[in-house]
Amino acid sequence: MTVPNHFRVLGRDGAARTGELTTPHGVVRTPAFMPVGTAGAMKGIHWRDIRDAGADIVLGNTYHLMLRPGAERIAALGGLQRFTTWNGPMLTDSGGFQVMSLAKLRKLTEHAVTFRSHIDGAKVELSPERSIEVQRLLGSDIAMQLDECVRLPAERADIERAMRLSLRWAERSKRAFETAPAGHMLFGIVQGGDVPDLRHESARALIDIGFHGYAVGGLAVGEPQEVMLAMIEEVVPILPQDRPHYLMGVGTPDDLLEAVARGIDMFDCVMPTRNGRHGHAFTRFGTLNLRNARHAHDPRPIDEESDWPSARNYSRAYLHHLIRSDEALGAMLLSEINIAYYQSLMRGARAAIAAGTFDDFRAATREEWTRGDLPPR
Repeated sequence: MTVPNHFRVLGRDGAARTGELTTPHGVVRTPAFMPVGTAGAMKGIHWRDIRDAGADIVLGNTYHLMLRPGAERIAALGGLQRFTTWNGPMLTDSGGFQVMSLAKLRKLTEHAVTFRSHIDGAKVELSPERSIEVQRLLGSDIAMQLDECVRLPAERADIERAMRLSLRWAERSKRAFETAPAGHMLFGIVQGGDVPDLRHESARALIDIGFHGYAVGGLAVGEPQEVMLAMIEEVVPILPQDRPHYLMGVGTPDDLLEAVARGIDMFDCVMPTRNGRHGHAFTRFGTLNLRNARHAHDPRPIDEESDWPSARNYSRAYLHHLIRSDEALGAMLLSEINIAYYQSLMRGARAAIAAGTFDDFRAATREEWTRGDLPPR
């Protein structure tokens, strides 16, 4: 059966692409960065700020929402978009990342993964079928197959076992998704760690199964950036070029630019908000650590030319004070500044690809990062 395509490539510059992904809740402009609202909320930042920053799509997590408040409750309240007031496109992770991150709390079998809830210790089973059911109840526009992610470095035998299990789970996820409402999408996830031939095998098998889009999973899990980029270069040319390509759980601004250059269209990562809560600001000057004493007397804003008000209006001295005083406002302001910067970076990438100047944009952006931010005169 032919899988409908909801993605349109609007422009190319080398391997980099810009396009549009049409979902039941709106259009996603690509390349796109998805802020992560794991449990139905962005830590330290309001939904309206996510919208105002320019995000078209956000991410929620099946495992966490299944535990609390529960998928059935969210469905009874109108679905995740209405529940959160986001009302825009939303992708849900299948819970596969928790198979790795909560390894001490789970048991893995061919049928499913069984967790001991990190909340109350209750026993919870997540199979490919249940993962799809939960994502359907949440009402996400894009669902992900359940997979097993392996932390790197790992032995080839462990990587191969997880890749083959993920393929079997991909087939079961696809069957469970067959009655989804029109317009909703299911993405397959390429696994295979840092082993090229396993990555090739996984990608080709997923194409044979047939998905609306294809994700590259199992990266940014301990390997250096050059390994991650090498695996993207191995996988992306194999994937259907008329379908969206999603790099899961990545990453730094530099990771995003390098992956876009290699044909990736979609990203998600907790880094903008997590690092913001720890006093780090992502800026066109590179990363600033507002905990550092050098900011204590600095009257300058984060970036006086930013299009985001908080980056223009608050002094570095004030932000330093908030972070050092553990005031919640400091984490909130830096989280929104970081989300706004990531969206600005994606906006710039889209414009540069459309103009055929992406290499120049990437080089100029990286040069400004490496120059760093000069101290006040």
